[in-house]
Amino acid sequence: MKTRARDIMSTDYETLSPNLPISEAVKRFRQASAKGRKIFGMMVTDESGRLVGMLSMYDILLFMRPKHVHIWGLMEDVDLEGMMEMACQRARSVRVGDIMTTEVITVSPDTHLLRVMDIMIKKHIRRLPVLEDGKIRGILYISDLFYELLEELSQ
Repeated sequence: MKTRARDIMSTDYETLSPNLPISEAVKRFRQASAKGRKIFGMMVTDESGRLVGMLSMYDILLFMRPKHVHIWGLMEDVDLEGMMEMACQRARSVRVGDIMTTEVITVSPDTHLLRVMDIMIKKHIRRLPVLEDGKIRGILYISDLFYELLEELSQ
């Protein structure tokens, strides 16, 4: 039975630089997704390979969302024509480091999968970097955790 983070973590991952424009980051998401797994977030590392943040689809969408949407409500009475193009234009020059999440929760390879599950549920996290001695060893995806549990449940 697989019980530790190291048992199901993926060691096939890509990283982004904080200086990379968002438009390039999105291209990297697409390229990584072409390998078979839909990628919705990546670890961000500095020049020495140290984890400095995470960039997710949510970070990008949150940046592109109109600033005053909380006042607009359901936006049914707002003319949205052209706003998508403006948001995309504005986002192209933004750097990964400008919108990435910098407070990244990590686990070690020896973290029990039940602890991983608890963290992911409580913190609404879909990806967890796995670090050992400050170095990235892999990444855990909530879908891999779910399918591992399905495998155990179905036996």
